[in-house]
Amino acid sequence: MRLDINCDMGESFGAYRLGNDYEILDYVTSINVACGFHAGDPMTMRQTVKRAIEKGVKIGAHPGYPDLQGFGRRNMDFTPEEIYNMIIYQVGALRGFVDVEKTELHHVKPHGALYNQSANDLAKAQAVIDAVYDLNPKLKLYCLAGSLIAKLAREKGLAVFEEAFSDRNYNEDGTLVSRYSEQALITNEDEMFEHVKGILLSNEVMTIQKKVIKINAQTLCIHGDGAHAMQFARRISELG
Repeated sequence: MRLDINCDMGESFGAYRLGNDYEILDYVTSINVACGFHAGDPMTMRQTVKRAIEKGVKIGAHPGYPDLQGFGRRNMDFTPEEIYNMIIYQVGALRGFVDVEKTELHHVKPHGALYNQSANDLAKAQAVIDAVYDLNPKLKLYCLAGSLIAKLAREKGLAVFEEAFSDRNYNEDGTLVSRYSEQALITNEDEMFEHVKGILLSNEVMTIQKKVIKINAQTLCIHGDGAHAMQFARRISELG
């Protein structure tokens, strides 16, 4: 049953505060820190790194599209070269704070639309993989379970953590239901708990088409900006 529990955090920006970062650190084993393009800023990035070190939590970079207004969740049209360079830029910024604190960057997890668009698009997937590999071939890549990018990353030689989501619904092809759909999110705590139990105990989820599909994950995501993030994190911890 044991697997990595990760959370997207460090998403505050300037005077705007988002999430319960410090409290959630007690319930996760790794975090994905926003790098300034979709959310986050230098002050937040360093503070998040320092707090993760205090709690003994693994630190990952969470690069996204340059879309503060859309929180990086809007599909955007970038070339593979542009995607490669924006990942190098963002991960490099977070790695600076990690280096200053004399610790190591554990992984990279693309954010939002970049995550979804690169999951099964060959050119975008390869751009993400190449950027992570060129930064450090020892970095882990967190990506959608069962996706093309997971397969290609392993072929490249990267360690891959295939990811499932505690608070997102799935389509029968294994992709996440679009954020634009009313069915995208799981907001009921009991429904979330049953959903996560299926992932942990049976490697399966029920899709919005009412079909059970297999899902093989090594990490489970809790969205730190979710309205029920703290309740979900505490409840998931009950599963051991």
